[in-house]
Amino acid sequence: MDKTLIQDGRTLFYREEGSGLPVLLLHGFAEDGEVWNEIVPRLSGHCRLLIPDIPGSGKSMLLPGEPSIDALADAIKIFIDQLGIETAVLIGHSMGGYIALAFAEKYPGRLKAFGFFHSTAYADSEEKRATRRKSIEFIRQHGAVPFIRQSTPNLFALETRESRASLVEETILRYSRFAPESLIYYYEAMIRRPDRVSVLRQFPGPILFLMGAKDTVIPYEKSIQQCHQPTLSIIHTLDHAGHMGMLEEPERSSALLQSFLNFVQYS
Repeated sequence: MDKTLIQDGRTLFYREEGSGLPVLLLHGFAEDGEVWNEIVPRLSGHCRLLIPDIPGSGKSMLLPGEPSIDALADAIKIFIDQLGIETAVLIGHSMGGYIALAFAEKYPGRLKAFGFFHSTAYADSEEKRATRRKSIEFIRQHGAVPFIRQSTPNLFALETRESRASLVEETILRYSRFAPESLIYYYEAMIRRPDRVSVLRQFPGPILFLMGAKDTVIPYEKSIQQCHQPTLSIIHTLDHAGHMGMLEEPERSSALLQSFLNFVQYS
């Protein structure tokens, strides 16, 4: 069901499906809540799914002020406050994982568990920051459409690009109208975010790591390094996915997420 909330005069759009354990699915950069469409029907019978468009994405309005992952985490905290949710599970894809981690640092008592879906606790390297700055300049000069068309194919594994070219094209078309100012906000927020590996060590609950073996955005070798940090890690690899496992391997992604949520709920 489509719903909206107002936060400081700004609209935040979300969908709600199912009942039970509150689970927030946080999408990544240059996406909106629809990126989870293949996952939602498979999970909604087992929990209360809340799928917001992160501020600045989809139908949600961008936050004012200095770009910050922490500010986006605060918006999620206000969101669950408005819904009267005391504790929840956050599953974050890529940038959504950065938001979940910032939330875990600031509000650990509000989380039963959280999950990284193609995401990382490490700060950007200088090389990564430089790449993001080049992308910001490209967006300012050329707009969102050529940027999305150029960058989106690299999110998918080579075998996906070759065997399911229509999926890649559908994703490009879905997000080509993304607001340039939102893309720039997110890039600047990601550049500024700190290393939060210590949060993985300090968080008392279980943490899911769902990684793509063919991921070139957050390489598998880098992802696996962080998995030994938490007290309790649950680790899975999508063998045929790049950075978009919810689209490339939706059935296996759903099964692994459901298994994690069952563990959280009944352990």
